[in-house]
Amino acid sequence: MTDKSIKVTLIKSMFGQLANIRNSARGLGLRRIGHSVVVADTPSNRGMINAASHMLKVETALGSGKV
Repeated sequence: MTDKSIKVTLIKSMFGQLANIRNSARGLGLRRIGHSVVVADTPSNRGMINAASHMLKVETALGSGKV
């Protein structure tokens, strides 16, 4: 497992989005507006972030673990 982490926050609603975009946000563990999760910086997570980038705020996380 990688030691790099990314903090991802959902800033827009998933309502009205395409199914693949909704599924990418749900796959990252995001449930509601304002919800933040810390995920590993892997190519698969980066792909999900890129799919839903217009509704996410992405920051580098300090350390690892849950917020």
